[in-house]
Amino acid sequence: MDEIQTTLHNMDRRRMLKLGTAGLGGMALAGMQAAHGNFSTQGQLQSHHRPRAKRVIYLFQSGGPSQVDLFDPKPALKKYHGQDIFELVKKSGRLTGFNDKHKIHPIIDSKYKFSQHGNNGAWMSELLPHLSKITDEFCTIRSTSTTPVNHDPAMTFMQTGHNLPGRPSIGSWLSYGLGTMNKNLPEFVVLVSRGDLGNMQPLNNRLWGTGFLSGKHAGVRFRSGNEPVLYLNDPAEKPIADRRRILDVINQINEEELTRSADPAVATRIAQYEMAFRLQSSVPELSDLSDEPESTYKLYGEDARKPGTFAFNCLMARRLAERDVRFIQLFHSGWDHHFNLPNHLPKRCKETDQASAALILDLKQRGLLDDTIVIWGGEFGRTTFSQDGKVKKSYGRDHHANCFTTLVAGGGFKPGLIHGETDDFCYSAVKDEVTVHDLHATLMHQLGIDHERLTFRHQGRYYRLTDVHGHVVNDLLV
Repeated sequence: MDEIQTTLHNMDRRRMLKLGTAGLGGMALAGMQAAHGNFSTQGQLQSHHRPRAKRVIYLFQSGGPSQVDLFDPKPALKKYHGQDIFELVKKSGRLTGFNDKHKIHPIIDSKYKFSQHGNNGAWMSELLPHLSKITDEFCTIRSTSTTPVNHDPAMTFMQTGHNLPGRPSIGSWLSYGLGTMNKNLPEFVVLVSRGDLGNMQPLNNRLWGTGFLSGKHAGVRFRSGNEPVLYLNDPAEKPIADRRRILDVINQINEEELTRSADPAVATRIAQYEMAFRLQSSVPELSDLSDEPESTYKLYGEDARKPGTFAFNCLMARRLAERDVRFIQLFHSGWDHHFNLPNHLPKRCKETDQASAALILDLKQRGLLDDTIVIWGGEFGRTTFSQDGKVKKSYGRDHHANCFTTLVAGGGFKPGLIHGETDDFCYSAVKDEVTVHDLHATLMHQLGIDHERLTFRHQGRYYRLTDVHGHVVNDLLV
């Protein structure tokens, strides 16, 4: 027995585990210990049927992008500009919007020009010149609808299938069901855009949390800068061989405890330590972009050189997809435009348009788009009437849950399809509505999962991502 092993075995268990955690840089476990564990390639089921896709990249636009200013033009808005929408739209259904204190709700025509693009003739706003060039590559779902009308429950609903906290996120369900494809990286990675984006909504950890599933299925947030995972690096004077020997002794003690107690938490701890050790080599390699050619930055834009930007995160998403990370979640904030939409909306589009299109094209040219699902969308849309009850150049739009647009590319979704229709005032979906549960069911179907069969028993009942709702929208699929 060498000096390290002798020293460790002579220490009590509590001090031993304390040293092991600190000596391995915390093993990234300040965030990782509750976030990751099992790096087995085996999930609970692998698949119910042959999958069309292996992985998902979700480009979530927090705040609610305005569909009537970006994807779903309505000529009637110009004709009825300034008139009360509820004089033209029946109030028999549920009211839309979050703030209903004004006497009238004047219709506001979009100030942005729309034109048709691609073989499908998709109408796209002038604010999205790059996505406009590739409309034949993605499916445009104009009839997405949701239930909650405020941000926090709507984001929670979109990510977990329920508007209240406590349910597993999409990525956690996929981790639980399918496992990982790369033992050296988490199966669920989260990237959040940094900077002063304005009109930002809080992004709570539960949006990538596990709810009642094991903590090992939670998303691992990668941060911008030189240290994507906190507390991962050890002191420079610690040779990797020493770290390996320390870890082996820690694992030996934990395995003895596992044999004695059969506690699943101990098995998770063993796997967490091993994952953290592996991340010490895999994360620096992942984050080193020196091997990217100039053509990459020409494609994604110069912002891709700046850690933490949406463009940089899109490039990281491609690199994670290349390494077979199962679920890659990007969050970009600043789309909550209650006021002064003409000032804020162009900024958000400039930050996201080129990189979003680049990611789809980059995946395609690398042969990854066929088995990767790329989603672009927010938690809801915006109203066609003014937020403050007035018609002015600095207008804003209220929350709108009845209908909004979601883009989906790759993974067996029909490229170039324009699915669903909304009424003349973009108040409601009038054809081929796709609810959040329908979207979730369809995504899971493409990954080989029957959404009604992937369940987890908790507090006496079986739960699933789609709760008791949802159906696969076959019209969206090739």
